[in-house]
Amino acid sequence: MGQSLAALIRPLALALWGAVLLVSTLSGRLDLLLRGVFHPLVGLSGVVLLAIALQQARQGRRERRWNRSWALSSLLAIAVLALPPNPSFSDLASNRNSDLGSDVELDFLLPPGQRSLTDWVRLLRSQPDPQLYQGDPVRISGFVLTQPNGPPQLGRLLVRCCLADATPIGLPVRWPPGFTPKPDQWLAIEGAMGVDSVAGQQRNVVLPARIRPIPRPARPLEP
Repeated sequence: MGQSLAALIRPLALALWGAVLLVSTLSGRLDLLLRGVFHPLVGLSGVVLLAIALQQARQGRRERRWNRSWALSSLLAIAVLALPPNPSFSDLASNRNSDLGSDVELDFLLPPGQRSLTDWVRLLRSQPDPQLYQGDPVRISGFVLTQPNGPPQLGRLLVRCCLADATPIGLPVRWPPGFTPKPDQWLAIEGAMGVDSVAGQQRNVVLPARIRPIPRPARPLEP
């Protein structure tokens, strides 16, 4: 009996990890961790692992000893299946560099009211003249991004591949008196772009006319 279980532990572990990859792809879990363009590759990898597990189970490879590594791997895969990912974007952003680099794509023809938070950040960093945008309508959404020195901003995470290379970006917001934004809370803001003076320098700031909580988007990561 012991040898029978030992012989099954390897294909079982492979099958469980194949299930992890396949379930994560089909259920949308990967949207919290990885750009959509890579999802088919993850799903295909899950199918391959399931096929390998089935092949090894049919071969009936004999294991004389109980392999602890494969057993622990199986338990870990079960835990990943049972506990869906729930990353804290604000905590992650606090440990990342917000430098967008020199490769910034802009669409100057996009009306101000149709610019996303990411569009605004890229535009303000490429043309940092606050007076150019004062009074422009703003309709953006994002999560509350805490700042080490100053009030929270409204932020997004940009990724090339996955959370491992995530770059946090944010827009300053002049929060209404009595309103306390909570870290990681997702908000939609409608208002206008204003100008603040910080340490003797002018910068743009979002002046909200309406703030409403929204659910986290199905695909919260942006390219």
